[in-house]
Amino acid sequence: MADPEDLFQLGGKVALVTGASSGLGRRAAITLAKAGAMVVVVARRQDALEALSREIGFAVAWVTADVADRDNIATLAETVSTPFGPPDIIVHAAGLNTREPADDVTVEGWDATLAVNLSAPFFLSQALVPAMKKKGWGRIVNFASLQSSRAFPGGIAYGATKGGVAQLTRAMAEAWSPHGITANAIGPGFFPTELTEAVFADPDRAARNAAQTCIGRNGTMQDIDGPILFLCSDASAYVTGQVLMVDGGFTAK
Repeated sequence: MADPEDLFQLGGKVALVTGASSGLGRRAAITLAKAGAMVVVVARRQDALEALSREIGFAVAWVTADVADRDNIATLAETVSTPFGPPDIIVHAAGLNTREPADDVTVEGWDATLAVNLSAPFFLSQALVPAMKKKGWGRIVNFASLQSSRAFPGGIAYGATKGGVAQLTRAMAEAWSPHGITANAIGPGFFPTELTEAVFADPDRAARNAAQTCIGRNGTMQDIDGPILFLCSDASAYVTGQVLMVDGGFTAK
């Protein structure tokens, strides 16, 4: 039986994190690196990735890319596999929320949201899964949302994709878990990220959100560390197809 402490160690593993230039993706990259993983970070902003790489300081590589560019998926998969070898772990943290009300949703906004939030996690995983199958080990972590099961104003496109992410996660598990690859999702509550700037910029709104949780506060970056590490390590070997809500009990009330 493995030592409990060893269950969470990622030494020798390669982790890919998309959307790593800010927010929960950035935090996930730092957490996985501290656990011993060699980390490849992907986002569109080179300056932010360079700053993150300096902060991590070792066993890290960065790739500037738009994960929504479906024509570039094969090239991206090859590029992220170059620094340390094919990823053992994929964290799909890239996200887009246009916040368009239902009556004002544009075709462009809808398609862009779908491409980043739902299509990219599937097609990038599909391109990288063959290498995981060869190893007989892999971890895929998607990012779901409160809106995977709740409807929020201005969130019809975002919510549709995040509902899709929950089902995508289950379908990934059904397809790939027999090969030693688990697929799970984290559903964050309200965390202070670029995607939620509008929420936290309004103190009254932020306080109302905090009051709706069982714990009575909004999330902090430290609150994502444990769940990410759990789902990316051997600690979750018998957990797959699940959405772990990291929301302080928001969805429990």
